[in-house]
Amino acid sequence: MQRLHAPLALMFCVSMGAAIAAPVAAAPKAPASEAVRLKAAAQRVTILRDKWGIPHVYGKTDADAVFGLMYAQAEDDFHRVELNFINAMGRLAEVEGEAELYRDLRMKLFITPEELQRQYAIAPAWLQKLMVAWADGLNYYLQTHPEVKPALLTHFEPWMALSFSEGSIGGDIESVDLKQLQALYQDGAKLPLMPPVLMSSADGIDMDKEPSGSNGFAIAPQLTKNKHALLMINPHTSFYFRPEVAVHSEQGLNAYGAVTWGQFFVYQGFNDRIGWMHTSGGGDVIDEYLETISEKDGQFFYQYGGEQRALKAVDIALPYKTKDGMASKTVRVYYSHHGPIVRAKDGKWVSVRLMNEPLKALTQSYTRTKARSYKAFYKSMELRTNSSNNTVYADADGNIAYFHGNFIPRRDPQFDWKHPVDGSTPATEWQGLHEIKETITLFNPKNGWIQNTNNWPFTAAGAYSPKVKDYPAYMSVYPENPRGIHAVRVLENKKDFTVDSLIAAAYDNQLPAFEPLLPQLFSAYDALQDSDARKAALAPQIAALRGWDMRYSLESTATSLAIFWAQDMWDQYQPAAKAKEVPVLEYIQAALTPEQRLQALEHAVAKLSADFGNWQTPWGEINRFQRLTGDVVQPFDDSKPSLPVAFASANWGSLAAFGMTSKTKTKRIYGERGNSFVAAVEFGPRIRARSILAGGESGNPASPHFNDQAAMYARGEFKDVLFYKSDVEKNLERRYHPGE
Repeated sequence: MQRLHAPLALMFCVSMGAAIAAPVAAAPKAPASEAVRLKAAAQRVTILRDKWGIPHVYGKTDADAVFGLMYAQAEDDFHRVELNFINAMGRLAEVEGEAELYRDLRMKLFITPEELQRQYAIAPAWLQKLMVAWADGLNYYLQTHPEVKPALLTHFEPWMALSFSEGSIGGDIESVDLKQLQALYQDGAKLPLMPPVLMSSADGIDMDKEPSGSNGFAIAPQLTKNKHALLMINPHTSFYFRPEVAVHSEQGLNAYGAVTWGQFFVYQGFNDRIGWMHTSGGGDVIDEYLETISEKDGQFFYQYGGEQRALKAVDIALPYKTKDGMASKTVRVYYSHHGPIVRAKDGKWVSVRLMNEPLKALTQSYTRTKARSYKAFYKSMELRTNSSNNTVYADADGNIAYFHGNFIPRRDPQFDWKHPVDGSTPATEWQGLHEIKETITLFNPKNGWIQNTNNWPFTAAGAYSPKVKDYPAYMSVYPENPRGIHAVRVLENKKDFTVDSLIAAAYDNQLPAFEPLLPQLFSAYDALQDSDARKAALAPQIAALRGWDMRYSLESTATSLAIFWAQDMWDQYQPAAKAKEVPVLEYIQAALTPEQRLQALEHAVAKLSADFGNWQTPWGEINRFQRLTGDVVQPFDDSKPSLPVAFASANWGSLAAFGMTSKTKTKRIYGERGNSFVAAVEFGPRIRARSILAGGESGNPASPHFNDQAAMYARGEFKDVLFYKSDVEKNLERRYHPGE
């Protein structure tokens, strides 16, 4: 089973206002000795804020730099930092109330303070220092900002850094379905089994979350104008999920890029020698096991081979907020040797097995930021704990590379690992992990470029791509997608790439998803009898679509019509596609009747006319960027100012992705996920890079950097990255030590 991808910040319905309103005490006053120690640490750190408000943190040691990085993050958006760790430690119900109990339970099935404290105790001294500095930076921020009222975490402990140690937009733990988990445990797990809650994505792969994934491109020197490798860093996350930072130490730390709120390593970015971009997907890294359960004398057993093994029972306390104060519920959960029991299916209980190596994961996440060669980067990859991602790589030595996944359990390929397997047979056990050299990788392919768009790796390098036949099916579970087709088009047979032309390629305005769909619509229309009223009624719309070049633009009315038409089909037939376990676009293309295609067009015309007064509404009037508040879940308002955005949902093959994920309460489409932090990097003797951030660096609406990049973002324009200190000094807004 493949994990789902969902940003932590949007996995729960919480606003900044709700977090602030929680009835908790302010941060406790630090003991005098700690206050003195933290103040001394702050004096070893210098933060330079450039004209965009981006923090460039300088420290003598790596620990000093981590201290400053965490302080700067807290300055920009403390509540997002705190919220990520509240969620990671399974404590959301203590802020949001009983409705979040089973979200907390899901985290606590895998993460406990006791285990994290044990792993902290055995961590190498250098990493312990970084975790101490992580906690110190956050605690010093609270100490020096008494007006900030945490929702829950009034003091950070070093071991807490291990609870959120891998930077993906969605943790593997979030693949466990909450409704099914609650159905199993809310009244106490018991036999006979209750009928399972039916969830369409529970047994398979969710390939259609809107808009899914990210893009990574690497270009070898042979195809670049300046004969230097280029890297395109284009994650598609929820907006404001990661800020832009630079962090430096005299111990070799020199990283720039996007950091997930609350973490002390640059997740997607570059240093002066190498760059790395993660795209979600890769291989199947999570497996479910059907456990055959029996009960005897009040104890549960599960079949394994020829024996009955006792399930491990664990009581988990779940504190939660009520209107009268705090309460607590204790849930008894069960584990087989495969992992926790998380749901029921077909008369059996289902356990889940996934990577849970926080110490190794944190080590890998940090050490790759200091790698200065392909060999050093490869060594960090050998820890094999980057479970959620593929990696696109480029460096100053001219190398480009690709890793399809990183944590890949070795399994018997005769089993269907996309679905739960029989837990009673030892043949379904993991047999260790695949070595990196056994997984799907590329290194300097002869074509000179690499791309991944959360698609399969078998078009990653054109004719020099890996071959399907050479790998077990579980190593690549996603199919090709329209973005992958689009990426190949903008990269193949091109030369003399520069930073700017690579950006242009990544913002190419084709929408390839419509290429197979529109001819089917035209055929359905052409088959109508002249006596059919729709022949005349739909003639203007068909003419508009026939004349469309399948490229988005702000002025295009055909773009609006095509997207509303395709979205209507998507919404109607997504459940049927999921039942068949095929991507929605594939289902729409293969399974719909001519009548259904025409009906969807009628629906699109009616909706455009009702919402905007005319089906001929320019795309830029509909597709908008708006940032009104610092809430984690953004409100949108058609009556408030917004900016037109040309690029569209990744679902239609738009490389620059912009999509609305929440249930719309507006007529316009307001982007919430897609292009967020984007950067293009040239690895010459001197780094040259350009970047853009959705909205701005700060989460505070009163800050000049809350929305100062919004207009550029909406136009697809990039700013120059100020990588070197001398350039920061020329564009300096503020220089200070933490606490000043």
